Amino acid sequence: MDNLTAPTATGTPFDQAMMQRCLQLARQGIGKTSPNPLVGAVVVQNGKIIGEGYHPSIGQPHAEVFALREAGENARGATLYVNLEPCNHYGRTPPCSEAVIKAGIKKVIIGMSDPNANASGGRQKLEAAGISVLVGVEEKACRELNAGFIHRILYQRPFGIFKYAMTLDGKIATTVGHSAWVTDIPARNRVYQERSQCDAVIVGGNTVRQDNPYLTTHQLTKQNPLRIVMTRRLDLSPEAHIFQTDEAATLVLSETENVQQAKQLEKQGVEVLQVSPLTPSAVMKYLYERGLARVLWECGGTLAAKAIKEGAVQKVLAFIAPKIIGGVTAPTPVGDLDFKQMTEALQLEEITWEQLGNDYLLTGKIPSSISS
Repeated sequence: MDNLTAPTATGTPFDQAMMQRCLQLARQGIGKTSPNPLVGAVVVQNGKIIGEGYHPSIGQPHAEVFALREAGENARGATLYVNLEPCNHYGRTPPCSEAVIKAGIKKVIIGMSDPNANASGGRQKLEAAGISVLVGVEEKACRELNAGFIHRILYQRPFGIFKYAMTLDGKIATTVGHSAWVTDIPARNRVYQERSQCDAVIVGGNTVRQDNPYLTTHQLTKQNPLRIVMTRRLDLSPEAHIFQTDEAATLVLSETENVQQAKQLEKQGVEVLQVSPLTPSAVMKYLYERGLARVLWECGGTLAAKAIKEGAVQKVLAFIAPKIIGGVTAPTPVGDLDFKQMTEALQLEEITWEQLGNDYLLTGKIPSSISS
């Protein structure tokens, strides 16, 4: 028995390689499938791939359907790999479990079970039809890819990511508010990549006034998130970059009404809604109802602190530049969390470090007991 066929509790190395291929395919749907998950599928016969597919967008067939179509009659007796349990319900499309059975698949290898009770049960249906099923191959990677989908199902809220860039001494701008640029091009390109993987990016009104950001992927990809501005007073300049909607859509959420400016922004293609009270938790509830699954917070310290306290943030992306700017009043990434003791500090979990040019990226998750 060689290294590619030696069985383990999480499948053989060949199984793991095929599941990684499923994930690679699934990523082609990033930014286009919410509230559906990202799914890729591979059909293998005699050790060779004979069919592949991924879920391209909401309303389109699921990954298994595309893979089985490509495999055709050769799918009979083959093995199907898919990173998420085949659905077992009638939604916008028929159950994938039925398509798998009809195709004559002999074995199905699944990355992770479906957390959605309405769609789960595919494994049981496949096994009842005499199909061999293995669940849990590359499960950690599968769960990471669909963190937004999973969080949305479990908590009825989008998955929140707080991103910021700071100097080595913890400043996001100078004492006069100048912040361009804290980090260099490699780190900024990584931010654009993160934006392309999110359904929306949120800032506060002060960020628009002070930084005048575009909040796009800067043509790194064609996929731009919905840009959202939270502002208590709708008193922002219509000339701001974020209100130019040719490249990306913009939504303004305001607590107070300003009919004249709302009409001006709407003429420019901006969507304006009144939300009261205008809080991170209320906004995330609305975005869940709107069908969003993954939201990037790129706001200043005051709004960031509120988002963290209200459980709207589950993951942190901290870009750190080897620079020292100083300044007692220079702004920091997170405002007041009302902590008095160091023992109260949020301890991030699953920490990773990555070097990006001269800068570093720390990624970590807020404990689920706090962030949900």
